[in-house]
Amino acid sequence: MDRRSIIKHAGVAGVLAAGAAPAIVSAQPAVRWRLASSFPRALDTIYGAAEVFAKTVSDSTGGRFQVSVHPGGELMPAFGVVDGVQAGTVECAHTAPYYFFGKDDTFAMGTAIPFGLNSRQLTAWYYDGNGLKLFREFYDAYNIVNFPMGNTGAQMGGWYRKEIKSPADLQGLKFRVGGFAGKVMSKLGSVPQMIPGGEIYQALERGTIDAVEWVGPYDDEKLGFQRVAQNYYYPGWWEGGAQLDLYVNKAAYNALSPEYKTIVTAAASHAHTVMQSMYDVRNPQALKRLVAGGTKVLPFPRSVMDAAFNASQELYKELNDTNPRWKKIFDDYSAFRRDANLWFRFTEARFDSYMQAARL
Repeated sequence: MDRRSIIKHAGVAGVLAAGAAPAIVSAQPAVRWRLASSFPRALDTIYGAAEVFAKTVSDSTGGRFQVSVHPGGELMPAFGVVDGVQAGTVECAHTAPYYFFGKDDTFAMGTAIPFGLNSRQLTAWYYDGNGLKLFREFYDAYNIVNFPMGNTGAQMGGWYRKEIKSPADLQGLKFRVGGFAGKVMSKLGSVPQMIPGGEIYQALERGTIDAVEWVGPYDDEKLGFQRVAQNYYYPGWWEGGAQLDLYVNKAAYNALSPEYKTIVTAAASHAHTVMQSMYDVRNPQALKRLVAGGTKVLPFPRSVMDAAFNASQELYKELNDTNPRWKKIFDDYSAFRRDANLWFRFTEARFDSYMQAARL
């Protein structure tokens, strides 16, 4: 019986008992990939997810499959990674899909859209709904195979030099906001700015921008925004659960053996879980430090939330009418969101609100 037959008929326990697994790994060719990140090395949460992926791939193959991780700007610009993967300049990239909404607004749904799915719902839609299938079809035109690889959870609403008391305070606001959400902010009268993570602090410090959103307390503290703006708003209604993706060049992926393809899938899923776990552990402590240092943590007024919600729905109607690629995915996304929110209303939301009120 050959080794592939052993795998098929014996199961994992039988393979390990037979000593076949190490031989299968060693029989694979050595593979070297380069991963271009859109993030600076200092952000151990987002950038770190790519390092978790690379280590898992290496450990799972006895070092025969190596992925070198490169921060934004080292191999190519932070926002140039889709072009790099599409052209095969690098084998893979780790990024936020909504950075590339300028190519097609559909990219945004791969990360987060205003008043969209939360992180748990988005993961469910990808892994057990139609999300991954629909996006695999979409990315095929870009020569890319995609994998969910990280989520920040619900984000904060950003740092503002002045308080936001009504929608009128958003008029003319120069706001660094991630990708697609800028379209909604434009409808509210703001002037969205797209600036890579490593350049945001300088823009805020110099007054090039009036406000900035990034992720949440842990990353924001690292980037030092609290030293320039003291008003920290919540929630980030445009990012109820922002997902990161691993983009793999299709030819590079197809050149892998079935075993290596499985390892890539498993390593990406592992990094996906680890990244949000890191945020959920680190954000509470960072928020305490920020408040102790004088940061004012404020909720967006209901009038601002309502104005943003209405502007978002207007935008989605426009895209449904003009972009068939968007509409195909959004129809499925919004149907899933409707059912998910119905369920969460009876379980997660009610339980969470009680526990938060209890303040244990």
